[in-house]
Amino acid sequence: MDSVNNSNKKTPLIFTLVLPAKNETIGLQKMLPMLVRDYPDAEIIVVNDGSSDDTAQLCKKYPVRLISHPYSMGNGSAIKTGARHASHEKIVFMDADGQHDPGDIPRLLARMDEGYEMVVGARQPSSHASMYRRLANATFNSLASVMTGYQVRDLTSGFRAVRTRHFRKFLYLLPNGFSYPTTSTMAFFRSGLPVGYVPIRATRREGKSHIRIFRDGFRFVIIILKIGALFSPMRVFLPIAGALFFTGLSYYVYTFHTFGRFTNMSALLFTSSLLTFLIGLLSEQVSSLHYRGVQEDMRRTKRDDG
Repeated sequence: MDSVNNSNKKTPLIFTLVLPAKNETIGLQKMLPMLVRDYPDAEIIVVNDGSSDDTAQLCKKYPVRLISHPYSMGNGSAIKTGARHASHEKIVFMDADGQHDPGDIPRLLARMDEGYEMVVGARQPSSHASMYRRLANATFNSLASVMTGYQVRDLTSGFRAVRTRHFRKFLYLLPNGFSYPTTSTMAFFRSGLPVGYVPIRATRREGKSHIRIFRDGFRFVIIILKIGALFSPMRVFLPIAGALFFTGLSYYVYTFHTFGRFTNMSALLFTSSLLTFLIGLLSEQVSSLHYRGVQEDMRRTKRDDG
């Protein structure tokens, strides 16, 4: 009988859950009771990012760890604070606005057990509130896929599980604003760390969104290009160098055929192409320094496991 009872017991899920929260009383009222009930063995950290509502007072009613910023420092800053204070090997990040289903957490952790170092809850297209957001996210995903060389299914999802030791290595790269998912996803890909996906459905958020699609959308594009240039420079510089070279070649053919001479503009385009290529080549060597430590850590871990 004892063996039957033991087999029916669920294996405890031991992980750190980080919830960045700014004025999220409505969402936390819904989420905290479920999280405390369903994951009693988890360390739950709520990072209060300078809220002006009752977020801090609400968290004190539950057995969670509350860390408060003295003023609003940004969603990415709250994520970094939570990651620094995490006690367990795995961290799950969730938005505190009630969009994500806590019941999906075991699916993310189970996917990590398959060998992935980061697992992202990939939202279905119907989860996005408007056609503009669907189009924007599809554009971001496509651009990030080109930059990393891998398929990126959901670049901006804030619901993800990561290996703590790897995630902490990239804290210095993460911006303090809303684009930590973008930066961390691309950093993991370019560092050779396996990234997996679990399809999820996100509901409408509770309360008002802090993201502005046009303002923050432009920032996402800049961050994608910046991280792409940091971790895979030739994917940025080589197409530019190629475009300059073929533009110069086409212009040279045109001017030679029309005027019978080689112009200064053709020379400028060829020179710009060469300089861009050389800058990319140099950046490629520098970028290897950013993830060399991560790759060495992975090799060391494999030796220890072996």
